[in-house]
Amino acid sequence: MPRPSAHPHSPRPAGLRLAIAAALLVAGPASLAHDGVDHAAEKQAADQHAGGIHSAPAEAVQAPFDIVHTKISTEGNTAIFHIAVSGKAGDSKPASTGKLAGSSVFSYVWPTTLDPYIVGFEHKAGILAFAVTAHPDFDDTPLFDENGDGDLGNDGDLWHSHWVVLQPDDACGKGALKVVDIAEGSQPRLPRTWPGLPILIDSPGWDPVFKGESLQVRVPFDDIGAVNAAGFDGVTAALRVNASVHSPLLCVANVFKVASGDLSLPGKVQHQGTAD
Repeated sequence: MPRPSAHPHSPRPAGLRLAIAAALLVAGPASLAHDGVDHAAEKQAADQHAGGIHSAPAEAVQAPFDIVHTKISTEGNTAIFHIAVSGKAGDSKPASTGKLAGSSVFSYVWPTTLDPYIVGFEHKAGILAFAVTAHPDFDDTPLFDENGDGDLGNDGDLWHSHWVVLQPDDACGKGALKVVDIAEGSQPRLPRTWPGLPILIDSPGWDPVFKGESLQVRVPFDDIGAVNAAGFDGVTAALRVNASVHSPLLCVANVFKVASGDLSLPGKVQHQGTAD
C-alpha cells in the first residue's frame, strides 16, 4: 500500500514559524530565496503543528513518548493522525521477553469519541482508539508482511497500526483501561481485518510514518463526516499481556503521557478540504 509522507517538527518557536508563514503569504516565494531559508517548508511545518492539543515537555517522560502536540485532521475522505514528541518518535521499543505472556506493547494512541461501529465493531462497545504499536514477542497483523521477508508472522517488533476498543477494568489496576475481551462463545461484530485475537482489535494495515519528532498515519474512511465531528486526545503508554493470558488479555499498564493531562478528549478534528 502507498506510504504517506510526513513533515518534520520545526525547531523554531511557534510565533516565529507563524510570522514566517504570514510573510510567505504576503510576499510570495520569490522574495524569500535570497536568505537561504526554505519558507515554504517553514509554512508547511507551521500548518502541521497548528491546532490540535499542545502540551509542555515533561522531564519525567522519556523523550520518544513525551507528547508536545497531537492532532487529527482530514483531507477529503482521509483522516491524518499526528503526534509530535520532544525527542525522536519511535526511537524506543520494548525489550523482548521471549514469550507472549507477560510481554509488553509500546504505543502511541489517539482515543476518540467515534462510535466503534464506524470501523466494524458493535455500536457503543467502548472507547474507540487508533493506535500505533510495537511488540517484539508476538505478531498481530497476520494479513501484512511489514518487514517484507515473506513471513507474515514475525514482524510485531515493527511499528504498525490498530483500532482498539477500550474500557476500564480494575483487574488491570484501579481505574486502568483494557482492550475489551471477547467472551468465550460470543460472536460480536468485528472488522474484516480482525487478527483473530479474543479482544476487540483490528489490524487494518495503515502504515505509520516516523520522521524526526513526528509520527503520522493516513487513514481512509467511508464516513468522513463522523470523523470531522469527533473529539480526541493523545496518549503514549505501555500495555501488558496478562501473565496467564486470560481475561483481561491486554491491559494498559503504564501511561507515559496524556496530551490533555486528564483524558478529557478535548481535541477537535480539523477539516482541511479536499486532498490533492
